[in-house]
Amino acid sequence: MLKNIDPVLCPELLKALAEMGHEDSIVLADANFTAMRYRSQTTSQVIIRLPGVSLLRAAQAVLSVLPLGIPKEQPVAYMHASESPAGYRNAAQEAVYLLVHADPANRGINVQALERFAFYEQAQKAYVIVQTGETAAYANFIFKKGVLTSDAGL
Repeated sequence: MLKNIDPVLCPELLKALAEMGHEDSIVLADANFTAMRYRSQTTSQVIIRLPGVSLLRAAQAVLSVLPLGIPKEQPVAYMHASESPAGYRNAAQEAVYLLVHADPANRGINVQALERFAFYEQAQKAYVIVQTGETAAYANFIFKKGVLTSDAGL
């Protein structure tokens, strides 16, 4: 056991997060996400499963250790629900949206909606896909890793 590490961050997930570099991305996906189909066929992309863990709970754990990229780099995106109005977020997406913006370090970050197939395309470029137990449809996010600076509490 480690102190002050969220228990949702299993060893495989901690390892993947530590290995990620600036601009690498992580997908937090719902239970319906076709992770094996949309994983990269050309890289050693990691797929980690967290059954029984909601999208929000997984995001809380990941964002407790992952610095997000700078706002102009669009470091956060979610899958836009097909045939819904622009800006629509379901309850699971809204909860993660609010979580991102609750951190003062994320001030100014635009959470971008991506069309479903554009999301899949970006997911193939991610370093890791984490498939949660979330049952809400379209409850999928991409987070790009930023850098830690000396003023970030190092």
